[in-house]
Amino acid sequence: MIKHIALALTLAVAPLSSFAAQFVEGKHFTVVSNKAPSTEPKLTEFYSFYCGNCFNMEKMYMADIKANLNQKVAFDSKHVDFANTEINTEVMRSLAVIQTLDNQKPLTDAMFKVIQGDNGEKHDHSAPGHKHDEPLKSRDDIKAVFAKFGVTAEQYDAAADSKETDAKLALWRTQQREFKVQSVPSFIVNDKYQINMGSIRTLGELIDLMNYLALEHK
Repeated sequence: MIKHIALALTLAVAPLSSFAAQFVEGKHFTVVSNKAPSTEPKLTEFYSFYCGNCFNMEKMYMADIKANLNQKVAFDSKHVDFANTEINTEVMRSLAVIQTLDNQKPLTDAMFKVIQGDNGEKHDHSAPGHKHDEPLKSRDDIKAVFAKFGVTAEQYDAAADSKETDAKLALWRTQQREFKVQSVPSFIVNDKYQINMGSIRTLGELIDLMNYLALEHK
C-alpha cells in the first residue's frame, strides 16, 4: 500500500528567495546514506503512479521546480515498489519505457490519469461511495494506454523487456531501500539527502532547499 505523506505544506507558488535560506539537518532534510554525495549535483524524485500526492505534485508544481532548479542540477524520476506485485512491477516498468521516448510528459500524465482519474477520483478511498477497481490489470492494459500515443505493442515490449530496463528497475528498488524511501513523493538530493516535505511551507522554499543541498551543502 502506498504510504502517503501528510502534505502539511501548501505549495503555493511563491517568489524564490533572493537570499541564502538557513536550512537545518534533522528538520528540513535528513542524511539517508553514509556514502559520499554524488560527484555531480542531482535531484531524484521517487514517486508512484498510484499516489494521489504524486499526481498533484506532477500537475501543479513539477514544471516550476524543473524551471527553477539551477542549471547545474540534473533531474531524474524513479518509481517506487511498495506493493511488490506483478502489476505494480509492470507499472514501474512503464515509467522506464516512458523514459526512452520523446513524449514523456503526455505519457506520464496519461498513466496517472488512467489509474487515478483526471482529478484523482479513482484512488480517493475516502470519497463517498468509492469502489476500488484497478484500471490496469496487465501489461496489455498498459500497452493500450501507450498505443494512443503511437507506441506499438512491439515497440513497448522491446523497451519493457530490455536489459537496460531490467537494470533500471533493479537500481530503483535498491535505492528505495538504501535511501529509506517510505512515503511518496520523496526527493533525494545528491544520493545522500532526503527532503523533509512536512517542514516546507512554500514552493520557493522547497526549490531553495533543493538548490542549496545540491550545490552548497557540505
